[in-house]
Amino acid sequence: MLINGQWTERWQPVQAADDRGRFVRQRSSFRGWIGRAEGDAPPRFPATRGRYRLYVALVCPWASRVLMVRALKGLEDIIPVTVVEPRIDDQGWRFCPSGEPELDARYLHQLYTRADPRYTGRATVPALWDRETRTIVNNESADLIRMLGRAFDGIGGDPRVDLYPEALRAEIDRLAPRVYSRLNNGVYRAGFASTQLAYEEAVTDVFAELDALERMLEDGRRFLLGERLTELDVRVFVTLARFDLAYVGLFRCNLRTLAAYPRLRGYAGRVLELPGIRATVDVEHIKRGYYSIRALNPSGIVPAGPAEHVAA
Repeated sequence: MLINGQWTERWQPVQAADDRGRFVRQRSSFRGWIGRAEGDAPPRFPATRGRYRLYVALVCPWASRVLMVRALKGLEDIIPVTVVEPRIDDQGWRFCPSGEPELDARYLHQLYTRADPRYTGRATVPALWDRETRTIVNNESADLIRMLGRAFDGIGGDPRVDLYPEALRAEIDRLAPRVYSRLNNGVYRAGFASTQLAYEEAVTDVFAELDALERMLEDGRRFLLGERLTELDVRVFVTLARFDLAYVGLFRCNLRTLAAYPRLRGYAGRVLELPGIRATVDVEHIKRGYYSIRALNPSGIVPAGPAEHVAA
């Protein structure tokens, strides 16, 4: 945790809780946008090859959905990536043993204080860094998947890949908040609940959403909104990919495994085999990262299984 730019305490997974023990997620602080101009001024962050670097953890679903869009849009040569180590230590996300030479940094929180020397809050992934102005452009994954979906089309991004098509925007905008609240963040609400009431509310939401998504696929459609992949599929897939590996056991989302959802399992497999997606799912990073959370797993022991999971 950073307070006025100073690291003050051992990393903790829970940012805040309400008066009934419900997990409360920190709001993202950097909300710049590639290519967006203000008035007649040129964009503060123009779409430029190689100017930006994306910082991610392969453990993290929020970071992984940005990696998915980067792969689907063919942006690998336009936006380089730095992957932090999977295990979280007392100072949060850590770079590889040699550090981050471009920034002379050992921990991700140093990136945040480079951007804002008085920053207060958690240093989170994903974070899109502007190498020219040496600041964080944006650290909100919902913004980044939308931004990468279009901002670089003029300099190499594949314009044929449209994850937010005009005809489906209303449906994506209707379903995405529900998916976020009940599933994406729902597993965290279950895992980090500090009361029985908060846990039961969250786990009920998680399986209600899995049930609803399974029903959406009953007509044999290839993806959630039909025959084309959209942003909604990216949002759902990252949680499905981690469900049996971490959320069933560590986060106590154990009413059912994904084996109970054959359509969702098949659907997740289809998404996994799209070009570039399998490289964004690192099973060992996912397990090592989640099971390094001391508040939930003091021993640090990483389970051997499960043998059956989406990314198997």
